[in-house]
Amino acid sequence: MLKLYDVPLSGNCHKVRLMLSLLGVEYEKIAVNMPNGAHKKPEYLAVNPLGKVPSIDNDGTVLWDSQAILVYLANKYGSTDWYPDDAVGRGEVQKWLALAANEMFNGPAVARAIIIFKRPGDHDAPKAAAEATLSVVDGWLKDRDWLACDRPTVADIAVYPYAAMAWEGHVDMDAYPSLNAWIKRVEALPGYEGMKNMPRPT
Repeated sequence: MLKLYDVPLSGNCHKVRLMLSLLGVEYEKIAVNMPNGAHKKPEYLAVNPLGKVPSIDNDGTVLWDSQAILVYLANKYGSTDWYPDDAVGRGEVQKWLALAANEMFNGPAVARAIIIFKRPGDHDAPKAAAEATLSVVDGWLKDRDWLACDRPTVADIAVYPYAAMAWEGHVDMDAYPSLNAWIKRVEALPGYEGMKNMPRPT
C-alpha cells in the first residue's frame, strides 16, 4: 500500500491527500513530527534526503516534492484528464506547477507560516508577494473556470491549498472574486477532502 509521509497542517501535504482522495486511492498515512525534528533524523532522511514533506513510498517507488507526486499519481491512477498527454496541455499544466512551487510558496505559504506556525521573519514581504501572486491567478480566472485545459487538472490541485489558506496569512480575500469562485469549484469536486479551516469557515 502507498505510504504518505505527512504533516496535517502542511498545504503541500494536503495537495497529495486531496489528489489521493479525488482518485480514490487507499494509502497509509505516516505522521512526521517536524517540531520534534523527525524530518531530520536518519530514518526519514533515507526517504527524503532534503528532510521535507511530503514524500511517498509506493511499493518501493519513492518520491518527494508535492508537484512531482501529483504528476506521478495522476499518471498512475488517473487519466489524461488530470495530466494531459499532449505537448500544449502539459505545457499549460507545468507553468502552474512551477507557480505552485515558487510564487505560491514564497508568498501565501510563507505569509501563513509566519502567522500560524510563529516562524521568524518579516511578514510584510511574503504578504505583499502573496497579494501580487493571487492577483495574477485571479486575473487569469476572470474568464476561465480552471487553470489549464478547460478542466480540472493537477494544476488546480497544486495551486489550490495555499490559495485557499491565504487568509490565514492575513491576506484579504475579498480582492479576488474570480479566485474565490474557483476555490469553490475545487471544493465541489467529487472526492474532495479538506483539512483544518478548509473549506474556509463562514
